[in-house]
Amino acid sequence: MYQTQALHRARQQYGNRVAVRFAGRECTFGELAERVARLAGALQQLGMEEGDRIAMLSLNSDRYLEFQMAVPWGGGVLNPCNIRWSAAELLYALDDSGSTMLLVDDAFAELGAQLRRDAQTVRELIYCGDGAVPDGMRSYEALVAAAAPVADKYRRGEDLAGIFYTGGTTGFPKGVMLSHTNLGVAALTACATGLARPGAVYLHAAPMFHIADIGLAGPHWIEGNTHVILPSFEPGAVLEAIARYGVTHTVLVPTMIQHLVEHIERMPHYDVTTLETVAYGAAPVASALLARAQAAFPGTRFVQIYGMTEAGPVSIETGGAAGLAPEGATGRPCYCVEVKIVDARGEEVPRNTPGEVALCGPNVMQGYWNKPEQTAAVLRDGWYFTGDGAYMDDDGFLHVIDRLKDMIITGGENVYSAEVENAIASHPDVTAAAVIAVPDARWGEAVHAVVVAAPGASVSADDIIAHCKARIAGYKCPRSVEFVDALPVSGAGKVLKVRLRERHWKDRSRSVA
Repeated sequence: MYQTQALHRARQQYGNRVAVRFAGRECTFGELAERVARLAGALQQLGMEEGDRIAMLSLNSDRYLEFQMAVPWGGGVLNPCNIRWSAAELLYALDDSGSTMLLVDDAFAELGAQLRRDAQTVRELIYCGDGAVPDGMRSYEALVAAAAPVADKYRRGEDLAGIFYTGGTTGFPKGVMLSHTNLGVAALTACATGLARPGAVYLHAAPMFHIADIGLAGPHWIEGNTHVILPSFEPGAVLEAIARYGVTHTVLVPTMIQHLVEHIERMPHYDVTTLETVAYGAAPVASALLARAQAAFPGTRFVQIYGMTEAGPVSIETGGAAGLAPEGATGRPCYCVEVKIVDARGEEVPRNTPGEVALCGPNVMQGYWNKPEQTAAVLRDGWYFTGDGAYMDDDGFLHVIDRLKDMIITGGENVYSAEVENAIASHPDVTAAAVIAVPDARWGEAVHAVVVAAPGASVSADDIIAHCKARIAGYKCPRSVEFVDALPVSGAGKVLKVRLRERHWKDRSRSVA
């Protein structure tokens, strides 16, 4: 398997089909393949050798799509950078990966110049924006225009395809090494699961640096489908793109779904009849929000996917091959993925017994870049131990309960934050909620809720606690509630609970990561 295979096939079979639309620009698969081959040649002329890591720090664009194909075409390894990270975090990823080149757009040109000065190995800075080329940078378009197309290096199989740094929700970032086989299997699995079809139109609204967008775009590469790209997620722009381009498929995180639903509820004039499938992941969607989404998009199938950067990213899904999942279930294992629920000793537990999710299959990462000890801690005997708590029911459906690190132990009872969050989110005056453990002198840990109230709503802590008591056991209900304007989230839309915990557990024994 090799990442560029889908582009070769699309050029051969659908050379005149529109491959990508972005900001008024469009090109066919034939034109896209030519530009990719030229960009690969330009990177080689700048010194890219086999296995060199090439980084990109940019909003979504057609050039980001070209980067994702040109780097492996020319023999390199992808390092897509998280656009929400600080300069220090980005510098760490560049130095840790040993990236030799960095591509930046208008939004990150100034930061890119700083990173180029401070990074240990970055020797070339390429400007891929649309304005005047800043001093000290090379012009992306000039490089493509001047370079001759080169032959594909055909990196494949277990060759390293990319280093994808984790979003930092569980501590210091780690570079996940994914091979061409890892990404190829994930794409084929998504095809077999029904997350793409021939002739579909895929919308890149989630950040293109993230494995979720890369993974869910994979089956559309295979099918030779058109890619519509937005620079970033904005509800109105998403709805306009669906109506204008006949978008059929996309991937979103729950916070994006919420913003999209709120927007269309206020302005229901958009034509969204072409939208067939929304895949969502990163966190569960509260049942109340999912009901609103299905009402706002009556012809759309919402498919929950469960995965992680380390597993490529689709391992479990609802709908498609999984069949109709019972309420609250995450889904069944996808093709090529084996799943078991294990105890603290790594032994498989009986059905309906909570434990840790372990995965095995050709989608599982090679390991963490430069981190053999952390790799050994999660990769054992061919299995990846995810750190997620779940149980499997009698019908083989997985029910993910919580991150094990997010579980709250209060008075000897286990409380899964996701269950409490779901109860809180069903309150009509709540926009979002996160539940964490805080220290408690009597119970060891107490349930604490961080809540974002709906605009204009007047809701109190007592209201939230009473609402929960009507829905879940008393010991699971929040003992304290704080209200914030917004929850801190990663570039993938995951709530950064580590930040919420920090001030409560400073100088205490519990790890906040």
